[in-house]
Amino acid sequence: MERRWVPEGPLDVELALSPHRRGSGDPAWRRTLDGAVWRTSRTPDGPGTLRVSAAAGAVHGQAWGPGAGWLLETLPVMLGADDDVSGFRVRHEVLADVARKHAGLRIGRTGRVMEALVPAVLEQKVVGREAWRAWRWLLHRYGEPAPGPAPEGMRVIPEAAVWRQIPSWHWHRAGAEAVRARTIATAAWHAAKLEAAGTTEELDRLLRALPGIGVWTSAEVRQRALGDPDAVSVGDFHLATIVGYALTGEKTDDPGMLRLLEPYQGHRHRATILITLTGLRPPARGPRMPARDYRAF
Repeated sequence: MERRWVPEGPLDVELALSPHRRGSGDPAWRRTLDGAVWRTSRTPDGPGTLRVSAAAGAVHGQAWGPGAGWLLETLPVMLGADDDVSGFRVRHEVLADVARKHAGLRIGRTGRVMEALVPAVLEQKVVGREAWRAWRWLLHRYGEPAPGPAPEGMRVIPEAAVWRQIPSWHWHRAGAEAVRARTIATAAWHAAKLEAAGTTEELDRLLRALPGIGVWTSAEVRQRALGDPDAVSVGDFHLATIVGYALTGEKTDDPGMLRLLEPYQGHRHRATILITLTGLRPPARGPRMPARDYRAF
């Protein structure tokens, strides 16, 4: 199935889809040499593969599998078609150039909560490499092959029932300790209710009522599943430092970050995206946090 869509105004397709990428070897996300982005998804109609490319101001979507129709129908909102940027104004000079350069920035929504929740939980309190390794292992072991002519090795996230049944020794082989494994399994029992949440406030309430899910994880999920432009990842290991350094030249903590982001109320997540796109980072003062390997414990 195919669809051609012409967005209103500038749109950076790869930038809109990049938040769903979990490391360079993500089995559910791939960018090919022709510039196209491939994604897999477990839609309400079943598994599907989506290929998205852009040329001459138009977006071309191709999809395969039982979920193909759903993926093409929701393609515009996935790319931020209903992202309202009218209330956003750049308040710091350091962001002016990057905002012009990335005028095509849009925050899209997938409408799929578990696809955002599982990798977010795997990323809790660990370095990215460690979480992405676990994500790859679990998808290759429990996911299913991507429908259609997808790039080799692409997989579709398993159903919620599968996450509930993964044995402890396979979580261990993936490199995820018992706490994160239990959080994902518990959330999977409530997957239907989470997927049905109609607003970001409702989803936040439901997520944070589950053990093991706090402010950071809820924000990471709502940013991707519901396209919340104001969901700040409070508690992130790097974000507060980056925001403080980019806007003031000094590091700060989470309360300090929230104070700096107050002028962007309603669009604080959008502001943090622009801040990270500046590339401004405080000088490294020590060795990086190493990736642990729970498989050796």
